[in-house]
Amino acid sequence: MSITTGMTQYMKEHPKLKYIFFGGKGGVGKTVMAGTAALWAAKQGRKTLLASTNPVHSLSNLLECDVFGKVAVVCDEKLCHAFEIDTKDTIERSKQDIREKINWFLKFADLTTKADEFVESATMNPAFEESAMFENMTDIMFKDEYDFYVFDTAPTANARRLLGMSKVYSLWVDKMLKSREEAKSLRELLSFSKKQQADPLMDYLLNFKDRMARAQSLLTNKDLTSFFFVTLPESLPIAVITRFINWFVEFGIPVGGVIVNGIIQKEQVGKDAAEFVRHRVEMQDEHMAEIWDIFKDNVRATIPLLETEVKGGHMLNRMIGHLFA
Repeated sequence: MSITTGMTQYMKEHPKLKYIFFGGKGGVGKTVMAGTAALWAAKQGRKTLLASTNPVHSLSNLLECDVFGKVAVVCDEKLCHAFEIDTKDTIERSKQDIREKINWFLKFADLTTKADEFVESATMNPAFEESAMFENMTDIMFKDEYDFYVFDTAPTANARRLLGMSKVYSLWVDKMLKSREEAKSLRELLSFSKKQQADPLMDYLLNFKDRMARAQSLLTNKDLTSFFFVTLPESLPIAVITRFINWFVEFGIPVGGVIVNGIIQKEQVGKDAAEFVRHRVEMQDEHMAEIWDIFKDNVRATIPLLETEVKGGHMLNRMIGHLFA
């Protein structure tokens, strides 16, 4: 089989596309594909931001430029900017934000307990880092400073939780609002004073609910958003993305398609090639048949295994010729 709609054609068919995400199992080449797509978009005249939401960043290494915790122009392309989110800084700011909100609540409830105990309890949750990262990602999207955004995500399981947080948050906030309304009504009923007091926590919850609704609206808008899965022609990464594509579809996040990376070029493998190489080619042929059978015309690109690793502007420019062939 062959590609029906490649990346270039897909982009033409989705002219309003503004947010694209690259995900997949660890080590399949997500960062390279994200960097290539960002450089391509910038060359089309769109002011582009390439951002990493992966706690284990590799953009600086790929781009051969320090973009950790700061935005920088990369690959000698003035419209191409990159940014690795400083997870430590994000977490500290989130802790401070939580501390302020808990202090609001304790003051409102006339409690003398210190907020720090609650903060430590809340931030010890393993999902807290992903929650902080989601907040940072939505901040980037809401600022709307760029024409085009490319996100290099964490391995798929983490990306699933990250992008699914808007829905989880919305459900949580609805329950919190209901409980808050009940508590407020009881307090007013028991109070001798009819004076209405300001409720900063309720204001925060309502604002947060609107924020999550906006995030979910952007992430599920098929005109604006697409999630691309990267795989190798191997059984495990194929199984991983097959499972998670179904989840993303159920959640409503538009799936742009599948990119197959690291294909050994058979025309470069002669009869005298090492047995190991010939066996790898045979294995890849079997898995490519599986990929065509599962994903059919949703395969957007097949990327050859190159003779060297992809690093720097020269190699990313070379990759454009493969990803956007």
